[in-house]
Amino acid sequence: MTAAAADPAPYYRAHVFACTNARPEGHPRGSCARRGSEKLRNYMKARAKELKIEGVRINNAGCLDRCELGPVMVVYPEGIWYAVRTFADVDEILQTHLIDGGRVERLMLRPEETEREQIAGRVGEAAE
Repeated sequence: MTAAAADPAPYYRAHVFACTNARPEGHPRGSCARRGSEKLRNYMKARAKELKIEGVRINNAGCLDRCELGPVMVVYPEGIWYAVRTFADVDEILQTHLIDGGRVERLMLRPEETEREQIAGRVGEAAE
């Protein structure tokens, strides 16, 4: 599907969805909420406001179906997925992706990644 010439301009230039889905303790897939995603999302919203990043909306999302890799965030319109563990990771995404238009390679998730251990070497420890 492609955009038509008559389509209105996007309301936001970027939209960040942060999974805040909570599964029961001990669920085999885990959940982003149990790994600190709400604190990370709240921090991202506050920092974006402090930095006066315009045209960006940061929302919570239900399950994004990549629970094993969580906490996860996805940035649209690009569709770039990130595994986020710390406030420093959030700061890096805000600066590099949403302000500078680049990518945070070490945090990016590839479509074929399905296990948390695959990305463990590229990201920090869980948010505190």
